Amino acid sequence: MDLEAVRTFAAVAAAGRFQAAADELGVTQQAASKRVAGLERQLGVRLFVRAAGGVRLTVDGQAFLPHARELLRAAERALTAVTPGRRALRIDVLNRRVAAAGILHDFYRQQPGIELDVVTLTVDAASALAEVGAGTLDATFRSLRATAGKVPAGLRAARVIDDRHQVLVGPRHPLAGATAVTLAELAGHPIWMPGLADTEAKGYYEDLAAAFGLTIDTIGPSFGVEALLAEIADSARLATFVGEGSRYLWPESYDLRRIPVVGPTPVYPHSVIWRADNAHPVLASFLGYLHSRYRATAGGDGWVPEWAR
Repeated sequence: MDLEAVRTFAAVAAAGRFQAAADELGVTQQAASKRVAGLERQLGVRLFVRAAGGVRLTVDGQAFLPHARELLRAAERALTAVTPGRRALRIDVLNRRVAAAGILHDFYRQQPGIELDVVTLTVDAASALAEVGAGTLDATFRSLRATAGKVPAGLRAARVIDDRHQVLVGPRHPLAGATAVTLAELAGHPIWMPGLADTEAKGYYEDLAAAFGLTIDTIGPSFGVEALLAEIADSARLATFVGEGSRYLWPESYDLRRIPVVGPTPVYPHSVIWRADNAHPVLASFLGYLHSRYRATAGGDGWVPEWAR
């Protein structure tokens, strides 16, 4: 069905005159009349009859009008979905509690008029990069551990977040009163991170444990963050790692302590990955925001595995 003919029909129905509709659409009255006539031939019905001072809808025209308007709305939605700057920017943040999600939220608060589609894909890094390459994602955040920062042809990557680590303990833990703790001090305390499924994150903590002699236990099912926090709050021996940029809430009665890790501070490196030919203007703005923020926050006292140096 010719959408321009449908658009002309809807304009004539609203204006009640062919000339007024033609003026609104920027065409001649003859062109508007030809469009409607062609639509009538396709449908096999008359849509308008002459009336004093203009035209009015026939019964068939009245029946067709709401469907015509819905066709035009659907066409507009389809156009918006693929037009850079009009469709929502689709970003994968892996988890809505992590630093990348918080930074994306900060960006949105600075530009509240933009359209964002924030997703959390439960796939490995290679699959997420394939989604970016296919155009189903505009960007994703990954550590790129498996490829040491390399990405497939056509994609670009930049390290834009260094998420500094803290240790989270309950009020009865031996470290509960510390204002800071070193990695050497943590070597004598079990770090519990059950159900760590993401291979990039799991690999990072394996590297960290090997480098500093830590005991990081990732075995066992995850019953969710709330269950983990409750276990930590009730334990006199268990601790867990959290990123400085991660967001967790717990009841005041838990009295949990977030303690900075120093000497050195473990840093989880996040890279943003996008398609080199992606022309979405909001993506360009977001990348600029990430780069400027990283220049202001990146420190020289952090530890990262060899593959991230």
